[in-house]
Amino acid sequence: MTILVTGSAGFIGHHIVKRLMREGHEVIGIDSLNSYYDPRLKLDRNQALEKEEGSYTFYQMDLVNHQDLTQLFEKHTFDHVIHMAAQAGVRYSIEHPRAYMLSNMEGFFNILELIRKFKVEHFIYASSSSVYGDNTEQPFKESAECNDPVSFYAATKRSNELMAASYSNLYNLTLTGLRFFTVYGPWGRPDMAPILFANAAKDRKPIKVFNNGEQKRDFTYIDDIVENINRLVGNQKRLSEGGHQLLNIGRGEPVGLMPFIETIEKAYNTSLEKEFVPAQPGDVTVTFADTSKLISYTNYQPKVGLEEGVKSFIEWHRKYYS
Repeated sequence: MTILVTGSAGFIGHHIVKRLMREGHEVIGIDSLNSYYDPRLKLDRNQALEKEEGSYTFYQMDLVNHQDLTQLFEKHTFDHVIHMAAQAGVRYSIEHPRAYMLSNMEGFFNILELIRKFKVEHFIYASSSSVYGDNTEQPFKESAECNDPVSFYAATKRSNELMAASYSNLYNLTLTGLRFFTVYGPWGRPDMAPILFANAAKDRKPIKVFNNGEQKRDFTYIDDIVENINRLVGNQKRLSEGGHQLLNIGRGEPVGLMPFIETIEKAYNTSLEKEFVPAQPGDVTVTFADTSKLISYTNYQPKVGLEEGVKSFIEWHRKYYS
């Protein structure tokens, strides 16, 4: 098939493209290569993809540019679109909300319009576990009311879900929103805790531990995420069902922040100096996914445990950041 992956130079997008190429699909990737974090990492991800066997074509493109996007859809016929591009980061959204309004709202709308116009068979898009807010009912289930976001980033992601639902109802489209939990692994985002902790371990520097270390996250290794997404592409059960569905995508096993840090310390053979600080605005205390709905489509449960995943992540981190 011919598949468009937006945000293809991003962390999750990179790994999705790599897997789809290995499956024999023709992959078109777009990314704005913005400077939210060092663009060199995005360029290196892209360069690594270009060395892979398979068909991959990359365009530097901003989702807000409707004209360029339209020309792309006119040039290529996409069987599926996997939409990973967005302005990421909970804390950044508090200081720079306009970036989220443009990329996550206007950009998402532009993609939806083209999905409708060009009759794409299946649209898979990234939502976020942040839509659950400070919901105390664990594990998080897709049926929960998500009407009280604690960050503007979460508000844009919840808005995307509602926009997608309306387009599915109006135009009989098959759309699947994935509520990502905490994903880690090689080529990870440098603004996320795993890389920040690994950098500190490598350089023997102190770290800040938010919410006094009482946070729990549903840490999920990237390979397990990509396996589930690959099984959703062309999924006959999902396609025959049609409509709009929301799926949690995570491990379904919350891990305390302190045990996660200890695993990184062990992998780097060091002990980090820790400064325990209060939670930041927009942070939630626990994320814990009920993944039974996802499993009903993919028949796959995550296989990579914490120690194995962190070991692979640190092996990459040592090599890349050397």
